Amino acid sequence: MANSRREFLQSSVVAAMGAIGGGQLAMAAPMQDVAAPHGSGPDAAVQVPKMKFGSAEIGRLVLGCNPMNGFSHFNGQYSNLMREWFTQDRTMAPMYRAASFGINAFQYTNSGRCPEDWERFKAEGGKMHLIAGDSSDRDPVTVVGNLKPHAFHRQGEVVDVAFRNGTMNTVREWCKKVRDTGVMTGVATHKPEVIAMIEEQGWDVDYYCGCVYNRTRNDEEWRKVLGGELPEMTREIYIQSDPARMYKVMRQTWKPCFAFKILAAGRIADGGIAQAFRTAFTSIKAIDGVFVGMFPSEKDQVKENAEIVHGILTGA
Repeated sequence: MANSRREFLQSSVVAAMGAIGGGQLAMAAPMQDVAAPHGSGPDAAVQVPKMKFGSAEIGRLVLGCNPMNGFSHFNGQYSNLMREWFTQDRTMAPMYRAASFGINAFQYTNSGRCPEDWERFKAEGGKMHLIAGDSSDRDPVTVVGNLKPHAFHRQGEVVDVAFRNGTMNTVREWCKKVRDTGVMTGVATHKPEVIAMIEEQGWDVDYYCGCVYNRTRNDEEWRKVLGGELPEMTREIYIQSDPARMYKVMRQTWKPCFAFKILAAGRIADGGIAQAFRTAFTSIKAIDGVFVGMFPSEKDQVKENAEIVHGILTGA
């Protein structure tokens, strides 16, 4: 991409982010090169506190994959910038960096370049527990056999469509197949009512992943929420009253839960990031964690987030 084109895209995104609060995705500084380390490296002094998750002890802060795959959940321009910045070398770097802070689990998806990145990370000696989501029509037994995740869940977009269409039986059957493999099985969703329904029906699942912002409402649902109005980009609306509803259902189940998009996909301004983490961890159970994607183009978000979480959970 020519410099003029890059500068135009970056300036456009900066202006847009500034209008709503750029949060951790701000692009005020030029993108920097990040060398990918080979090997695990020394542990940082700060370690993210752990939670029991099945047979493993994992950090309550889990490394999310969306920025690495170029999914900004903001707009196409910003997604393209993420995709361009995250070469495979630059993807390896935050994975090793995260591991050094005790972030020893990775939220994996079957989309984007994630499969290739994960294979390289393993080949270089990287070690993380894999919490994988799948949105494909592939046989989950085959996927588990090839991927060997620690835990495997049905991806939230697929689940929400099934919920809206009244076909949640397809999700339940998928979970039964995963259960037969012996791997932890779960369900992801953006809708608190999905978790409530599954709990009421007593599904045989081990965990839930819940987006704290309900971004899969359809147009009719948004009109009800917004008094008849319908803004642009309805799939990327984040309203402040949503998180409390998801946190409530997470507290009501005894099963482990992972909250995601706790920073509203970068819409939380820098000054509110620590409070968003604090709200999340004070709103969920001690056996719950969070998925957080990180985009270290201008600052060390891995270190910053790990220190915030460590401070909240240890009282430091």
